[in-house]
Amino acid sequence: MLEEFCNSTFWNSSFLDSPEADLPLCFEQTVLVWIPLGFLWLLAPWQLLHVYRTKIKRSSITKLYLAKQVLVGFLLILAAIELVLVLTEDSGEATVPAIRYTNPSLYLGTWLLVLLIQYSRRWCVQKDSWFLSLFWILSILCGSFQFQTLIRTLLKDSNSNLAYSCLFFIGYALQILVLILSAFSEKDASSNNPSFTASFLSSITFSWYDSIVMKGYKQPLTLEDVWDVDEKITTKALVSKFEKYMVEELQKARKTLQKQQQRNTQGKSGERLHDLNKNQSQSQDILVLEEVKKKKKKSGTTEKFPKSWLVKSLFKTFYVILLKSFLLKLVYDLLTFLNPQLLKLLISFANDPDTYVWTGYFYSVLFFVVALIQSLCLQSYFQMCFMLGVNVRTTIMASIYKKALTLSNQARKQYTIGETVNLMSVDAQKLMDVTNFIHLLWSNVLQIALSIYFLWAELGPSVLAGVGVMILLIPVNGLLASKSRAIQVKNMKNKDKRLKIMNEILSGIKILKYFAWEPSFKNQVHELRKKELKNLLTFGQMQSVMVFLLYLTPVLVSVITFSVYTLVDSNNVLDAEKAFTSITLFNILRFPLSMLPMVISSLLQASVSRERLEKYLGGDDLDTSAIRRDSSSDKAVQFSEASFTWDQDSEATIRDVNLDIMPGQLVAVVGTVGSGKSSLMSAMLGEMEDVHGHITIKGTIAYVPQQSWIQNGTIKDNILFGSELDEKRYQQVLEACALLPDLEVLPGGDLAEIGEKGINLSGGQKQRISLARATYQNSDIYVLDDPLSAVDAHVGRHIFNKVLGPNGLLKGKTRLLVTHSIHFLPQVDEIVVLGNGTILEKGSYNTLLAKKGLFAKILKTFTKQTGPEGEATVNEDSEEDDDCGLMPSVEEIPEDVASLTMKRENSFHRTLSRSSRSRSRHQKSLRNSLKTRNVNTLKEEEEEPVKGQKLIKKEFIQTGKVKFSIYLKYLRAIGWYLIFLIIFAYVINSVAYIGSNLWLSAWTNDSKAFNGTNYPASQRDMRIGVYGVLGLAQGVFVLMANLLSAHGSTHASNILHRQLLSNILQAPMSFFDTTPTGRIVNRFAGDISTVDDTLPQSLRSWILCFLGIISTLVMICTATPVFIIVIIPLSIIYVSIQIFYVATSRQLKRLDSVTRSPIYSHFSETVSGLSVIRAFEHQQRFLKHNEVGIDTNQKCVFSWIISNRWLAVRLELIGNLIVFFSSLMMVIYKATLSGDTVGFVLSNALNITQTLNWLVRMTSEIETNIVAVERINEYIKVENEAPWVTDKRPPPGWPSKGEIRFNNYQVRYRPELDLVLRGITCDIRSMEKIGVVGRTGAGKSSLTNGLFRILEAAGGQIIIDGVDIASIGLHDLREKLTIIPQDPILFSGSLRMNLDPFNHYSDEEIWKALELAHLKSFVAGLQLGLSHEVAEAGDNLSIGQRQLLCLARALLRKSKILIMDEATAAVDLETDHLIQMTIQKEFSHCTTITIAHRLHTIMDSDKIIVLDNGKIVEYGSPQELLRNSGPFYLMAKEAGIENVNSTSF
Repeated sequence: MLEEFCNSTFWNSSFLDSPEADLPLCFEQTVLVWIPLGFLWLLAPWQLLHVYRTKIKRSSITKLYLAKQVLVGFLLILAAIELVLVLTEDSGEATVPAIRYTNPSLYLGTWLLVLLIQYSRRWCVQKDSWFLSLFWILSILCGSFQFQTLIRTLLKDSNSNLAYSCLFFIGYALQILVLILSAFSEKDASSNNPSFTASFLSSITFSWYDSIVMKGYKQPLTLEDVWDVDEKITTKALVSKFEKYMVEELQKARKTLQKQQQRNTQGKSGERLHDLNKNQSQSQDILVLEEVKKKKKKSGTTEKFPKSWLVKSLFKTFYVILLKSFLLKLVYDLLTFLNPQLLKLLISFANDPDTYVWTGYFYSVLFFVVALIQSLCLQSYFQMCFMLGVNVRTTIMASIYKKALTLSNQARKQYTIGETVNLMSVDAQKLMDVTNFIHLLWSNVLQIALSIYFLWAELGPSVLAGVGVMILLIPVNGLLASKSRAIQVKNMKNKDKRLKIMNEILSGIKILKYFAWEPSFKNQVHELRKKELKNLLTFGQMQSVMVFLLYLTPVLVSVITFSVYTLVDSNNVLDAEKAFTSITLFNILRFPLSMLPMVISSLLQASVSRERLEKYLGGDDLDTSAIRRDSSSDKAVQFSEASFTWDQDSEATIRDVNLDIMPGQLVAVVGTVGSGKSSLMSAMLGEMEDVHGHITIKGTIAYVPQQSWIQNGTIKDNILFGSELDEKRYQQVLEACALLPDLEVLPGGDLAEIGEKGINLSGGQKQRISLARATYQNSDIYVLDDPLSAVDAHVGRHIFNKVLGPNGLLKGKTRLLVTHSIHFLPQVDEIVVLGNGTILEKGSYNTLLAKKGLFAKILKTFTKQTGPEGEATVNEDSEEDDDCGLMPSVEEIPEDVASLTMKRENSFHRTLSRSSRSRSRHQKSLRNSLKTRNVNTLKEEEEEPVKGQKLIKKEFIQTGKVKFSIYLKYLRAIGWYLIFLIIFAYVINSVAYIGSNLWLSAWTNDSKAFNGTNYPASQRDMRIGVYGVLGLAQGVFVLMANLLSAHGSTHASNILHRQLLSNILQAPMSFFDTTPTGRIVNRFAGDISTVDDTLPQSLRSWILCFLGIISTLVMICTATPVFIIVIIPLSIIYVSIQIFYVATSRQLKRLDSVTRSPIYSHFSETVSGLSVIRAFEHQQRFLKHNEVGIDTNQKCVFSWIISNRWLAVRLELIGNLIVFFSSLMMVIYKATLSGDTVGFVLSNALNITQTLNWLVRMTSEIETNIVAVERINEYIKVENEAPWVTDKRPPPGWPSKGEIRFNNYQVRYRPELDLVLRGITCDIRSMEKIGVVGRTGAGKSSLTNGLFRILEAAGGQIIIDGVDIASIGLHDLREKLTIIPQDPILFSGSLRMNLDPFNHYSDEEIWKALELAHLKSFVAGLQLGLSHEVAEAGDNLSIGQRQLLCLARALLRKSKILIMDEATAAVDLETDHLIQMTIQKEFSHCTTITIAHRLHTIMDSDKIIVLDNGKIVEYGSPQELLRNSGPFYLMAKEAGIENVNSTSF
C-alpha cells in the first residue's frame, strides 16, 4: 500500500547490503517523517491543557521568543511553497504520488501547532517546553537520513527534483537553528532563580548552574549568592502537605491500636470494677478513664504507641517524585546491559574482515548515544533522590519542632533535651540517607538477575562458579565488618574518656598552671591515646583486608569462571567476544553485590529511627481544656475546685484549690520547699494535666520562671522578645530591673551577645533579664516564680520597689509572686500559704499574723534563724538564708514522702546552684570588668562601634585553597620512606592490572589459531595459571599498600596529636581567656578524628582512582597511539572543570554546616524554654524562625546537590567521549587490530566514567578533610608561654625565707590593652600576713597572676628571696608557691590523684593533710577511702568539701609563700572559721597574702594593701588605716566594721 502511496519501493533489504548502504526514499518520507509528528500531536493537547491550568500572568515579549516564532513562520511558508509547487507542477507522468500532497499539508498543520504552543508558553515561568525540544531533536535525527539520501541522488544526477531538495535543505537548516535557540533559557521577571526558567536542554545538563560555579570560582560564595528554594518545597509548604496525610494516617493507626487494646482488656475489665470505691468523690467516668489510661501504660512491657503510619504518610506526600525517579532508574538499568551487547557486536565486527565499515561507525555512534542517555537519566535520577532526601529531612525536622511546641509534659518527660535534638539531627538524617538509596532495593535485584542471565548466555553454567565465589565472599565481608564495628565502638569509648579529660583540663587549666601539674595530665591523655591508636591500627588492618577482598573479587571471579569454562569441556575455547563481554558484565555485577548489604543495613537503622519518630510525633498533645479564657469575668484568675497533676499515674500535686484573684492585686504565694508553689503557677499556664476542676483566666499572661531561660542573642532581643521597640518604655524597664549598671559593665551594652543558655551572665543577671522581658510585654497577668532568688538583697529591694511592689512599673496589673523573701510580705495585697498542694491560709499580712496560724509560726522560726540584722548580712548570705528559712523541719513533711523527696532534692540542687551562682558572680563580674576595660581601649584604637560585644574572637574560617605546606606537613608526619613504599606498591598493582588485561587478550587470540579440538592442554594451563597469578599479585600489592598506609596514618595521627596537646598545654592563659573551650575541644574531637579515620581513606581511594585512570589510558594508547591526540584536550577540559567545581563545592559544604548548627541550637533552646514560649503564646513566631532556619540550610544543601550533579554530567560526558573516540579508533584502524585488542580497550574504557567521577569526588573530599590538619596546625603554632624549666635553676630549698619585693611592677592582660597594675612597689617581709583589698577591677587578682607569672611583667620585677622570678622556669617558680584558689576545681579521678597527681607523697602525709583540713573523718567514711572516684568537676562533693580539699592540697605543698584568693565565698560560716583557724596555725611560718572580698576575713592581718585602679593607695596595719579616713575606712564603714574588734560575724 505504501509503495503505491509514494510510487517507489518502500523497503528492500538489499539497500543495506552494500558498502554504500542507504534507506529507500519512500521509507524516509513516510515512517521517518511521521514518528516526530506523531509524538508532537499526541502530547500537544495534554501540554496545552496543563498550561491552561497553571497559568500565571503573561510575560513580556523577548527577542528570543520573537526569533523562535519568526523561524517557525519561515518553516510554515516553506511548507506552503512546497504545496503550491506540487499543485502547479504539471509533470509528464500520469499521477503525482499522494505523498507529495500529504507531507506538506501535514507540515502546515504542525507548524501552526508549534506556533500556538510557543505562544501559550508565555503564560508559564519556564518558557521552553520539554516536549518541543524533544520534537526538534527527533525531527532532526529522522530528517538526517533523508538529507544524506537527497545529497547522494543530487551528486549522481544533478537536476533530479532540485526544487524539492532545496526546500528540504532550507527547512532542515531552520529546524537546527530553532533547536539551538531553544537551548537558551529565557529569564522571567517573577523569579530570580534560574532553575525555574531553564530550558529543557539546560536543565537536563544543569547548564543553568554555570553562573554560580563561575561566581564561586572567582570569590567564595556567601548565603546571598545561593538561590532560595522553590515555593513548593519550602518548609511551610512541605509540612502543611505532610500534616494533612499525617493526621489521616495517625487516626487510622490510633484506631487499630485501640482495637488491639480492647481485645486485650476485655478479658480483664470485670475484675477491676470492685476497687473503684476508694475515692468516690470523683465522678465514676473519670476514674474509668483513668483506669483505661493506666492500663494503656501497663499492658505488656513494651509501650504501645501508634505504629507504621510515618512511612505511609511520607509516601503519600512524595509519591510523584518517587514514581518519576523509579522510571528514570529503570531506563538506566536496562540501558546498562546494552553496553556489553554492543561491545560484543564491535568485537565481532573487528574479527570479521568482510563486514562493511559503516556498521562499525553505526555501533560507535550507538555506543555514544546509549552512554549519553544513560548519564542524563542517572543524573536526573540522583538529583530527584537527593532532593527527596532533603525534603524528607526538612519535613521530619519541622514536624518535630512543631510537635515539641505542643507535646504534653508526660510525653516530654521521656526525653532529655539531648535526645529530642538527636531525633532532629540523627534520626532525620538516617531517613534522609535511606530515601537516597530506596530504589536500590529493587534495582540491585534486577541488575543481579539480568547480569546472571546474560552471563549464562555467554558462558553457560560455568558462570555459577564465579557467582558462587561472589556470594561466598559476602558473609566473610559481613563478619569483618561487624568485627571492625565492634572495634569502633570500643574506640568511641576511649575517645569519650579522652575528651572528658581534655574538657576537664581545659576548664581547670588555671589550676594546672598554678600548681604546675600539666605533665601529669599530659601523661594521662597520652595513655588513653595509646589505646585508641592501637585500636585504630587494628581497624586499619581489617579495612585493608576488606579492601583486599573487594579487589580480589572481580579478579578471582573472572579467573575461576574462565578456568571452569575452559576445563569443563575441551570444545570450549575462550574467544574475545566471550571474555570481554563477560568481564564487562562482571564489572556491572560487582556494584549491586557490594551495595545490597549496605542498603539493607541502612534500612535497618532507619527502621529504628522510624519507630522513635513515630513514638515522638504520635505522642499526646498538651491538654489545656481546663484553662478557660473568659474576657467578661470580673476576676482576673479564678481556680475552681482545681486539682492538677504532673503525671496521670501519680497523685495530684495541686489539690482542690479554690482561689479568686482580683484584677490589679499583688498576691504573694509562700510555703515550704516542695509545697507546690511552682506547680500552682504551672497549672495556671496550662503545663499540667487536669484531674478535675478548672481555672478561668481573663487577659494575657507574662511569666518569669524560677530558672531563668535566656536565648542566644543580644540582651535587647531577649527583652523585646519579638515585640516592637518602644524606646521610652524600654529604658524604663532597664532602669527598674537594675540592668543599667550591668549594661555598663557588659561589652556593647544591651547589644552584648549572650552565649548559649546565658553562659556569660551571672545567675542574677539572667533572672533580671528574664524579669525585664516579662515587664516589657504589656500583659494583664504576671506570673512571677521566685524572681528574686538569685539576686543580692539590695538589688532585690530595688526590683521589688521599682517593678513588683505597690509603686512599681507593674502597679495596676495582676501579679502572682512566689517568694521566699519574707520582708516584702507586708507590702502585698494578699498572701497565700501553700502546703502539700493545698491552700492552708490566705489573707493579708496582718490578718495572718493575728491568726497565729502556720504563717506566723514560719515567720517566727525565720526571724530566729537570721538573727537581728535580718537583711544586713553581706550580700551573698541573704540568699541562702532565704532558702533555709522556709525549709520545713522533718516533722512537718506531709505523708506523701515519696513524691516530695524528689522535689526536695531538686530544690536542694537549686539552693546549691544558687549559692554557687552567687559565688560565681564575683568572678564573672570581675572577668567582665576586665573585659570591658580591654574593650574601651579597643574602641579608642579602632573607632569601631561596640567592638567588644562579641566577647570571643570569631573563629577563623579558612576560605580558598588549602596551602600546599599543609599537605607536606601531613605527608611528613607519615614519613617519606613509608610514602615511597606505599606508592610503589600501588604502582606495581597497576602494572599487574595492565599485565593481566594484556594476557587475557593474548589468551583470547588463541581461539583464532586453534579450534576446540586441537587446543593443547599445556598451553591452556599456562594461560590460566599466569592469568591467576597476575590477578593475585594485584590483590596482594593492594593489601600491602593498605597495611603500610594504615601504619603510616596511625603514626601521623600520633605525631599530630602529641604536638597539639603539648602545645595547647604550654599556651599562655590569655589564649584560654579569648578562646572558648568548645573550640579547643573541637580540635581534639572532630579534627583529630578526621585525621584518624576519614583522611587516610580518602587519600588511599584517591591514589587508587588516579592510577586506575592512568593505566586505562596507557592501555588505550598502547593499542592505538593516535588516541593521545584526543586525550590531551579532554584532560585539559577535565582539570579545568575540576578546579571550577572544587572551589564552589567546598564553600557550599561550609555554608551547609554553618547554617545547620543554628537549627539545632535554636531547637534545644526552644525545648528548654517551652513553658515561657507557651505562656507568652509565641509559638507561631518560633515556628516561623525555625522554618526560616531550615529553609536557609535547605537552599545550601540543594545548591550543593546540584553542584555535584553539574559536575557529574560534565565528567560523564568526558568519559563517554573517551569511550566514543576509542571505539572510533577501533573502527578507523580496523585493518591493524584484532578483535581481542578491541575488546581489551573498550571493556576498560567503559569502566573509566565511574572512575573519573570518583576521582573528582575524592579530590574535593581530601580538600575538605585536609582542613582538619590545617586547623590542628593553627593550634600547634599558638605561641607558648615561657619555658617550664630553664638552664638557670633556683638554689635548692628556695624560697627559704619568703620575702617578696615588688619593684615598680607593671602588668597588662594583652599587648593591646592598658596596664592593669601601674607600677606597684612594696616589700613584704618574711612570715608577714598581708591582706589585699580593693573594689572590683582594682587589680587584686592581677597581683596573684603576676606572682605566678600567669601574666608576664610589662615593666619592673618581682624578687622572691633575692631571685628575680622572671629569670627562672615557670615550673620551678610555680612548684614553690602555694595558692588556695577562689573556685575549688577538682578533676575526675581518685581523691588521691586530686591531691597528689605525681605521687610525690606517702599515704601518711596525705592523711595528715586531710586531718588538718578537717576531712579525715569524711574520707575515712567513704567505702574506697583515698581511691574514692571524684565525679566530673567534683559534682559528688559539696562545695564546702571541695574547698577543704583545696586547703588539703595547699597543706601538702607546705611552701614558704601562701596566696589565698578569698576562698570563703561558697562556704558556710562554720567551715569558714575552720579554714581560717587551720591557716593561722599551719601556715604561721609562711608569708601569706590574702585577697579579700569580705573585709572581716583580713582584719587580723599584719598589713593591708588597698588597691585602686592598679596602684597602691594605702599600705599599713588595719589600725592605722581605720584611723585615717581614707578609702579603707569608707569600705569598712559600708561593711559595718567600726573598729578592729567588731568582726563578730
